[in-house]
Amino acid sequence: MNIPNILTTIRFFLIPIFVIIFYSSMENSVLYAALVFALAGITDVLDGYIARTYNMITKWGVAMDPLADKLMQLTVLICFTSRAYLPIWVIIVVGIKEILMIIGGFFLYCFVDKTVIPANKYGKIATIAFYVAILSIAFKFPETINFILVLVAVLLTLTAFINYLIGFKKVRKDNKNIKSY
Repeated sequence: MNIPNILTTIRFFLIPIFVIIFYSSMENSVLYAALVFALAGITDVLDGYIARTYNMITKWGVAMDPLADKLMQLTVLICFTSRAYLPIWVIIVVGIKEILMIIGGFFLYCFVDKTVIPANKYGKIATIAFYVAILSIAFKFPETINFILVLVAVLLTLTAFINYLIGFKKVRKDNKNIKSY
């Protein structure tokens, strides 16, 4: 276990902490939960930076880092939708994309020699946009700004998904031993 993997593990533990704070009765619970979400984002940036800079990239980290991000993102979407901070279509679009990404990643990891498609620049930009949109809601920016930021985050998420599909098809094509489904 190295520092980047520890940071990824911490991000998994931040998920229930986010939920507990979000649904607590304390004043400004949504804001405090959003700060936990921001902390998760900081650990994400740090683990990636440390892993690349100090050559600490592991297969576990490459697989678990995006899983931690996706689980945190889905958790935030569910929570914000449950309190009507986000419209239901956001969780439907992003949720379906994230679930398909988890299934696809699991398939590649388990059935294609532990293959992992690393995050691409579109995915990273979409993640940043998502963090900005959620924080804008938590900090009570005007609704029009929040809507625009959420829409941009969703569009960037779909763009990233298309790029991941292209990567998945390339891996499938390069690995003839994968059965066609």
